[in-house]
Amino acid sequence: MDRDTEDFLTKFLKELRENNAAIFVGAGLSKAAGYVDWSGLLAPIAKALGLDVAREADLVAVAQYHLNSNASHRYHLNQLLIEEFSDLKDPTDNQMLLARLPIQTYWTTNYDRLIEKALETVGRRVDAKYTNEQLATTRRGRDAIVYKMHGDIEHPDKAILSKDDYERYHDTHGPFITALSGDLVEKTFLFLGFSFTDPNLDFILSRIRVRFTQHQRQHYCIMRKRARLKDESKKDFEYAVTKQTLVMQDLLRFNIKVIFVDEFSDVTRLLEAVQNRYRRRTVLISGSAFDYGAWGREATEQFVSKFARALIDKDLRIASGFGLGIGGAVVTGAVQQIYSIRQRSVDEQLLLRPFPIGIKNMDERQRTFTRYREELVAQAGIAIFIMGNKEVDGKIVNADGMRAEFELAKSKGLYVVPVGSSGSIASELWNEVAGDIKKFFPKNSTKIRPLMEAIGKPVKSPDKLLKPLLELIDLLSKE
Repeated sequence: MDRDTEDFLTKFLKELRENNAAIFVGAGLSKAAGYVDWSGLLAPIAKALGLDVAREADLVAVAQYHLNSNASHRYHLNQLLIEEFSDLKDPTDNQMLLARLPIQTYWTTNYDRLIEKALETVGRRVDAKYTNEQLATTRRGRDAIVYKMHGDIEHPDKAILSKDDYERYHDTHGPFITALSGDLVEKTFLFLGFSFTDPNLDFILSRIRVRFTQHQRQHYCIMRKRARLKDESKKDFEYAVTKQTLVMQDLLRFNIKVIFVDEFSDVTRLLEAVQNRYRRRTVLISGSAFDYGAWGREATEQFVSKFARALIDKDLRIASGFGLGIGGAVVTGAVQQIYSIRQRSVDEQLLLRPFPIGIKNMDERQRTFTRYREELVAQAGIAIFIMGNKEVDGKIVNADGMRAEFELAKSKGLYVVPVGSSGSIASELWNEVAGDIKKFFPKNSTKIRPLMEAIGKPVKSPDKLLKPLLELIDLLSKE
């Protein structure tokens, strides 16, 4: 990974954690789902005009030429939009990755509904805006806003397509200009599938640049590095590379930094890296204890409390199901550390999901617990397992719930770290992980092995586990 990409991941991750990130999606991201891009959409229109769409740089002008030759009637353009975008295609991996990120603000020039569908698929409540009137209303319980500045396929007659539409945009869609301008000033945008030839966006970016000069917010754009096309001459290829370099340099005027990828598949890998690094800033602590073993209750709770405090001190977030005998110590340590730092709040650093143990019907209880665990695990990137026992009919047995959380964490790609020294089912889980380090930690198995061994050996005082355990989390959270 090159330095620019690493710098982007570090800085954009910080904006994600502080709820300052936004996404801007162009037609290039929808093409992979089977929709046409602007060039594909206007190809038949251009052909009817006697033009070759591949040779036309100003596609807005092509749409206008069509209107000029048809007495300004939009019927054919509207019908073209309906034919190309009415089919509800499935979101791609890229759209699903964007939907899972902790982002509330999405902007797009696309007419399709891929972003909305992706967000709804992952259980988010979407508030879509594509008319001025919709900007003045708020959908109850929304956790994602999708601004469609060029319209929606359900209203093809109002879609922004031609020069006439763009020239009137300031009057017809002034509130969208205001809203986007405000977001570009306040949020860090990631542009995807966007060619930066849109006159509206160029106008808005120019206004912000003039107003804020050297104080513009940093934005990013992922762009595929120009590759030589089949049968393309060396001269034409070199010209295209020069043009791309000049575009990249021009975007710096708006403080938009281009992150180049070699293939479109690299976009997915980059978004996966963003998602994984964000999730690994949240540590799931899975633990329960009716019997505290040789450590005893007091030493165990002190260990868990110190561990939770150390995680908060490292600016990590803790997720916990508030397991018996362990959850209280997690809360104690986490809250004490959070309250010692004025800039942080409990809601930002601690996610508690106590299980609804009052459900009597066993089938309903199992279904609820399974869904509960799935939602809890989905929040994290690292899972720590401590002890794991309970009382059943007067006997101490291993906690099957911890085994379920372990298997679920594995299936969701979390790094699983059982503290084998704590005994009970955590010891069994540690044996599985330590016995196949390369499978569970393929990237850094050499560095991880001695740390895993350190948290699996019997110790009289659990405090001796803090150093290797925290070193292990440091290593994993930065991968």
